[in-house]
Amino acid sequence: MINRELIRLKVVQLVYTNFKNPGKSLEQAVDELSFSLNKAYDLYHYLLLIIPEITDLAREYYESSYTRMQSLGEGNLPNPRFINNRLAAQLSENIELNKFADNKKNHKWTEAEAEIQSLYKIITSSETYKEYMESEEDSYEADKNLWRKIYKKYICDNESLENAMEEWSIYWNDDKFIVDTFVLKTLNRFKEENGANQPLLEAYNNEEDWKFAKGLFEKALLNRSEYEDLISRNTHNWTLDRLPIMDVVIMVTALAEIINFPEIKLSVSFNEYINIAKAYSDPKNSSYINGLLDNVVRKLIQDNKLIK
Repeated sequence: MINRELIRLKVVQLVYTNFKNPGKSLEQAVDELSFSLNKAYDLYHYLLLIIPEITDLAREYYESSYTRMQSLGEGNLPNPRFINNRLAAQLSENIELNKFADNKKNHKWTEAEAEIQSLYKIITSSETYKEYMESEEDSYEADKNLWRKIYKKYICDNESLENAMEEWSIYWNDDKFIVDTFVLKTLNRFKEENGANQPLLEAYNNEEDWKFAKGLFEKALLNRSEYEDLISRNTHNWTLDRLPIMDVVIMVTALAEIINFPEIKLSVSFNEYINIAKAYSDPKNSSYINGLLDNVVRKLIQDNKLIK
Protein backbone atom coordinates (compact mmCIF):
# COMPACT_ATOMS: atom_id res chain seq x y z
CA MET A 1 0.00 0.00 0.00
CA ILE A 2 2.83 2.37 0.84
CA ASN A 3 3.84 3.46 -2.67
CA ARG A 4 6.50 5.79 -4.02
CA GLU A 5 4.12 8.77 -4.14
CA LEU A 6 3.39 8.48 -0.43
CA ILE A 7 7.05 7.83 0.35
CA ARG A 8 8.18 11.00 -1.44
CA LEU A 9 5.56 13.05 0.39
CA LYS A 10 6.61 11.66 3.78
CA VAL A 11 10.30 12.17 3.05
CA VAL A 12 9.73 15.81 2.06
CA GLN A 13 7.68 16.40 5.23
CA LEU A 14 10.34 14.91 7.49
CA VAL A 15 13.29 16.52 5.69
CA TYR A 16 11.52 19.84 6.28
CA THR A 17 11.06 18.98 9.97
CA ASN A 18 14.73 18.04 10.24
CA PHE A 19 15.87 21.24 8.53
CA LYS A 20 13.81 23.30 10.98
CA ASN A 21 14.78 21.24 14.05
CA PRO A 22 18.06 19.43 13.32
CA GLY A 23 18.61 17.86 16.74
CA LYS A 24 17.96 14.19 15.92
CA SER A 25 20.56 11.63 14.94
CA LEU A 26 20.25 9.98 11.53
CA GLU A 27 19.07 6.77 13.17
CA GLN A 28 16.37 8.62 15.11
CA ALA A 29 15.25 10.44 11.95
CA VAL A 30 14.99 7.17 10.00
CA ASP A 31 12.99 5.62 12.85
CA GLU A 32 10.57 8.54 12.66
CA LEU A 33 10.19 8.02 8.90
CA SER A 34 9.37 4.36 9.47
CA PHE A 35 6.86 5.29 12.18
CA SER A 36 5.26 7.93 9.94
CA LEU A 37 4.81 5.47 7.06
CA ASN A 38 3.35 2.88 9.42
CA LYS A 39 0.86 5.48 10.63
CA ALA A 40 -0.30 5.88 7.03
CA TYR A 41 -0.96 2.13 6.98
CA ASP A 42 -2.99 2.56 10.19
CA LEU A 43 -5.01 5.25 8.43
CA TYR A 44 -5.80 2.79 5.62
CA HIS A 45 -7.37 0.42 8.17
CA TYR A 46 -9.28 3.18 9.94
CA LEU A 47 -10.80 4.35 6.66
CA LEU A 48 -11.93 0.81 5.85
CA LEU A 49 -13.51 0.61 9.31
CA ILE A 50 -15.75 3.58 8.50
CA ILE A 51 -18.02 1.28 6.49
CA PRO A 52 -18.92 -1.15 9.31
CA GLU A 53 -19.13 1.79 11.74
CA ILE A 54 -21.75 3.56 9.62
CA THR A 55 -23.58 0.28 9.09
CA ASP A 56 -23.71 -0.35 12.85
CA LEU A 57 -25.16 3.12 13.39
CA ALA A 58 -27.72 2.52 10.64
CA ARG A 59 -28.68 -0.74 12.34
CA GLU A 60 -29.32 1.07 15.62
CA TYR A 61 -31.65 3.53 13.87
CA TYR A 62 -33.35 0.73 11.97
CA GLU A 63 -34.03 -1.36 15.06
CA SER A 64 -35.38 1.64 16.95
CA SER A 65 -37.63 2.61 14.04
CA TYR A 66 -38.75 -0.97 13.47
CA THR A 67 -39.72 -1.46 17.11
CA ARG A 68 -41.63 1.83 17.22
CA MET A 69 -43.49 1.30 13.95
CA GLN A 70 -44.34 -2.29 14.78
CA SER A 71 -45.76 -1.38 18.17
CA LEU A 72 -47.78 1.53 16.78
CA GLY A 73 -48.76 -0.18 13.56
CA GLU A 74 -47.60 2.85 11.59
CA GLY A 75 -47.40 2.29 7.82
CA ASN A 76 -44.70 0.21 6.17
CA LEU A 77 -41.83 -1.18 8.21
CA PRO A 78 -38.38 0.30 7.43
CA ASN A 79 -36.33 -1.13 4.57
CA PRO A 80 -33.44 -3.27 5.94
CA ARG A 81 -31.45 -3.35 2.70
CA PHE A 82 -28.71 -0.91 3.76
CA ILE A 83 -27.95 -2.70 7.03
CA ASN A 84 -27.88 -6.04 5.20
CA ASN A 85 -25.31 -4.82 2.67
CA ARG A 86 -23.06 -7.79 1.88
CA LEU A 87 -19.85 -5.80 1.45
CA ALA A 88 -20.32 -4.04 4.79
CA ALA A 89 -20.95 -7.40 6.46
CA GLN A 90 -17.83 -8.85 4.85
CA LEU A 91 -15.73 -5.95 6.13
CA SER A 92 -17.23 -6.36 9.62
CA GLU A 93 -16.08 -9.99 9.63
CA ASN A 94 -12.73 -9.46 7.91
CA ILE A 95 -10.02 -11.24 9.89
CA GLU A 96 -7.21 -8.79 9.11
CA LEU A 97 -9.34 -5.73 9.83
CA ASN A 98 -10.64 -7.14 13.11
CA LYS A 99 -7.10 -8.04 14.15
CA PHE A 100 -6.07 -4.43 13.55
CA ALA A 101 -9.06 -3.08 15.52
CA ASP A 102 -8.41 -5.49 18.40
CA ASN A 103 -4.78 -4.36 18.60
CA LYS A 104 -5.83 -0.73 19.01
CA LYS A 105 -6.91 -0.15 22.59
CA ASN A 106 -8.60 3.13 21.70
CA HIS A 107 -10.54 2.52 18.50
CA LYS A 108 -10.63 5.94 16.84
CA TRP A 109 -14.19 5.74 15.57
CA THR A 110 -15.54 5.11 19.06
CA GLU A 111 -14.21 8.61 19.84
CA ALA A 112 -15.72 10.15 16.71
CA GLU A 113 -19.46 9.80 17.12
CA ALA A 114 -20.11 13.24 15.61
CA GLU A 115 -18.16 12.43 12.42
CA ILE A 116 -19.93 9.08 11.96
CA GLN A 117 -23.33 10.68 12.63
CA SER A 118 -22.61 13.41 10.09
CA LEU A 119 -21.52 10.91 7.44
CA TYR A 120 -24.58 8.77 8.09
CA LYS A 121 -26.90 11.75 7.57
CA ILE A 122 -25.11 12.80 4.37
CA ILE A 123 -25.26 9.28 2.98
CA THR A 124 -28.87 8.51 3.84
CA SER A 125 -30.10 11.81 2.39
CA SER A 126 -28.26 11.29 -0.91
CA GLU A 127 -29.60 10.23 -4.30
CA THR A 128 -27.02 7.44 -4.31
CA TYR A 129 -28.61 5.93 -1.20
CA LYS A 130 -32.16 6.46 -2.47
CA GLU A 131 -31.44 4.77 -5.81
CA TYR A 132 -29.85 1.80 -4.05
CA MET A 133 -32.74 1.35 -1.63
CA GLU A 134 -35.27 1.47 -4.47
CA SER A 135 -33.34 -0.65 -6.96
CA GLU A 136 -34.60 -4.11 -7.84
CA GLU A 137 -31.06 -5.41 -8.29
CA ASP A 138 -30.11 -7.37 -5.19
CA SER A 139 -26.58 -8.70 -5.53
CA TYR A 140 -23.14 -8.59 -3.98
CA GLU A 141 -21.89 -6.44 -6.87
CA ALA A 142 -24.69 -3.92 -6.30
CA ASP A 143 -23.77 -3.78 -2.61
CA LYS A 144 -20.09 -3.29 -3.42
CA ASN A 145 -20.82 -0.60 -6.01
CA LEU A 146 -22.90 1.31 -3.47
CA TRP A 147 -19.99 1.62 -1.06
CA ARG A 148 -17.53 2.51 -3.81
CA LYS A 149 -19.87 5.34 -4.87
CA ILE A 150 -20.40 6.48 -1.29
CA TYR A 151 -16.69 6.48 -0.60
CA LYS A 152 -15.86 8.47 -3.74
CA LYS A 153 -18.63 11.02 -3.24
CA TYR A 154 -18.85 11.52 0.51
CA ILE A 155 -15.68 10.22 2.20
CA CYS A 156 -13.01 11.36 -0.26
CA ASP A 157 -12.52 15.14 -0.08
CA ASN A 158 -14.47 15.31 3.18
CA GLU A 159 -12.93 18.32 4.90
CA SER A 160 -14.46 17.81 8.33
CA LEU A 161 -13.35 14.18 8.37
CA GLU A 162 -9.83 15.15 7.30
CA ASN A 163 -9.65 17.81 10.02
CA ALA A 164 -10.73 15.29 12.66
CA MET A 165 -8.12 12.79 11.52
CA GLU A 166 -5.34 15.37 11.51
CA GLU A 167 -6.22 16.14 15.14
CA TRP A 168 -5.82 12.45 15.99
CA SER A 169 -2.35 12.19 14.48
CA ILE A 170 0.08 14.78 13.13
CA TYR A 171 1.39 12.03 10.87
CA TRP A 172 -1.90 11.97 8.97
CA ASN A 173 -1.57 15.52 7.64
CA ASP A 174 -2.20 15.34 3.90
CA ASP A 175 -2.09 11.51 3.82
CA LYS A 176 -5.77 10.87 3.28
CA PHE A 177 -5.99 11.86 -0.39
CA ILE A 178 -3.39 9.19 -1.23
CA VAL A 179 -4.70 6.53 1.16
CA ASP A 180 -8.23 7.02 -0.23
CA THR A 181 -7.05 5.60 -3.56
CA PHE A 182 -5.91 2.43 -1.81
CA VAL A 183 -9.19 2.05 0.06
CA LEU A 184 -11.06 2.23 -3.25
CA LYS A 185 -8.61 -0.24 -4.79
CA THR A 186 -9.25 -2.60 -1.88
CA LEU A 187 -13.04 -2.36 -2.18
CA ASN A 188 -12.78 -3.08 -5.88
CA ARG A 189 -10.78 -6.25 -5.16
CA PHE A 190 -13.27 -7.67 -2.68
CA LYS A 191 -14.91 -10.94 -3.77
CA GLU A 192 -17.90 -12.52 -2.09
CA GLU A 193 -16.39 -16.00 -2.13
CA ASN A 194 -13.41 -14.84 -0.05
CA GLY A 195 -15.62 -14.07 2.92
CA ALA A 196 -13.77 -13.07 6.09
CA ASN A 197 -10.46 -14.17 4.56
CA GLN A 198 -10.45 -11.43 1.91
CA PRO A 199 -6.85 -10.16 1.91
CA LEU A 200 -6.17 -6.47 2.46
CA LEU A 201 -3.24 -4.62 0.93
CA GLU A 202 0.14 -5.27 2.52
CA ALA A 203 2.10 -2.36 4.00
CA TYR A 204 4.79 -2.56 1.30
CA ASN A 205 4.56 -4.17 -2.12
CA ASN A 206 8.17 -5.29 -1.76
CA GLU A 207 11.33 -4.63 0.25
CA GLU A 208 12.61 -2.24 -2.40
CA ASP A 209 10.03 0.39 -1.44
CA TRP A 210 11.34 0.66 2.13
CA LYS A 211 14.93 0.66 0.83
CA PHE A 212 13.96 3.53 -1.47
CA ALA A 213 12.34 5.46 1.39
CA LYS A 214 15.30 4.99 3.74
CA GLY A 215 17.89 5.69 1.04
CA LEU A 216 16.16 8.82 -0.25
CA PHE A 217 15.74 10.23 3.26
CA GLU A 218 19.33 9.51 4.28
CA LYS A 219 20.79 10.99 1.08
CA ALA A 220 18.70 14.16 1.44
CA LEU A 221 19.91 14.67 5.02
CA LEU A 222 23.53 13.61 4.61
CA ASN A 223 24.16 15.46 1.34
CA ARG A 224 22.18 18.58 2.14
CA SER A 225 25.16 20.95 1.81
CA GLU A 226 26.22 19.47 -1.53
CA TYR A 227 22.72 19.74 -3.01
CA GLU A 228 22.19 23.25 -1.64
CA ASP A 229 25.45 24.26 -3.29
CA LEU A 230 24.22 22.89 -6.64
CA ILE A 231 20.99 24.85 -6.22
CA SER A 232 22.67 28.11 -5.18
CA ARG A 233 24.88 28.07 -8.29
CA ASN A 234 21.76 28.26 -10.42
CA THR A 235 19.64 30.78 -8.52
CA HIS A 236 20.82 33.74 -10.66
CA ASN A 237 21.48 36.61 -8.23
CA TRP A 238 19.38 35.03 -5.46
CA THR A 239 21.01 33.74 -2.29
CA LEU A 240 19.67 30.46 -0.98
CA ASP A 241 18.40 32.02 2.25
CA ARG A 242 15.98 34.17 0.22
CA LEU A 243 14.17 31.07 -1.02
CA PRO A 244 11.31 29.61 1.07
CA ILE A 245 12.67 26.71 3.11
CA MET A 246 10.03 24.34 1.72
CA ASP A 247 11.18 25.10 -1.84
CA VAL A 248 14.75 24.26 -0.82
CA VAL A 249 13.60 21.05 0.88
CA ILE A 250 11.68 19.94 -2.22
CA MET A 251 14.68 20.61 -4.47
CA VAL A 252 17.16 18.93 -2.12
CA THR A 253 14.96 15.82 -1.93
CA ALA A 254 14.44 15.82 -5.69
CA LEU A 255 18.21 15.98 -6.27
CA ALA A 256 18.76 13.19 -3.75
CA GLU A 257 16.48 11.01 -5.88
CA ILE A 258 17.76 12.11 -9.30
CA ILE A 259 21.43 11.64 -8.37
CA ASN A 260 21.21 8.46 -6.30
CA PHE A 261 18.49 6.47 -8.06
CA PRO A 262 19.56 6.32 -11.72
CA GLU A 263 16.96 3.66 -12.52
CA ILE A 264 14.14 6.20 -11.98
CA LYS A 265 13.35 8.20 -15.10
CA LEU A 266 14.01 11.94 -14.91
CA SER A 267 10.47 12.69 -16.08
CA VAL A 268 9.05 10.65 -13.20
CA SER A 269 11.16 12.44 -10.57
CA PHE A 270 10.41 15.87 -12.03
CA ASN A 271 6.66 15.24 -12.19
CA GLU A 272 6.48 13.90 -8.64
CA TYR A 273 8.33 16.79 -7.03
CA ILE A 274 6.58 19.45 -9.09
CA ASN A 275 3.28 18.00 -7.87
CA ILE A 276 4.55 18.22 -4.29
CA ALA A 277 5.63 21.82 -4.94
CA LYS A 278 2.15 22.69 -6.22
CA ALA A 279 0.65 21.33 -3.01
CA TYR A 280 3.18 22.65 -0.48
CA SER A 281 4.63 25.80 -1.98
CA ASP A 282 3.27 28.96 -3.57
CA PRO A 283 1.57 27.79 -6.80
CA LYS A 284 3.74 30.21 -8.79
CA ASN A 285 6.91 28.68 -7.36
CA SER A 286 6.41 25.26 -8.93
CA SER A 287 7.49 26.51 -12.37
CA TYR A 288 10.51 28.22 -10.79
CA ILE A 289 11.47 25.01 -8.99
CA ASN A 290 11.03 23.06 -12.21
CA GLY A 291 13.30 25.44 -14.13
CA LEU A 292 15.95 25.54 -11.43
CA LEU A 293 16.07 21.75 -11.12
CA ASP A 294 16.25 21.45 -14.89
CA ASN A 295 19.29 23.76 -14.97
CA VAL A 296 21.05 21.79 -12.22
CA VAL A 297 20.39 18.45 -13.92
CA ARG A 298 21.50 19.70 -17.36
CA LYS A 299 24.78 20.93 -15.88
CA LEU A 300 25.38 17.62 -14.08
CA ILE A 301 24.78 15.70 -17.30
CA GLN A 302 27.08 18.03 -19.28
CA ASP A 303 29.83 17.50 -16.70
CA ASN A 304 29.32 13.71 -16.84
CA LYS A 305 28.38 13.72 -13.16
CA LEU A 306 24.94 12.30 -13.87
CA ILE A 307 24.00 9.52 -16.26
CA LYS A 308 20.33 9.05 -17.02
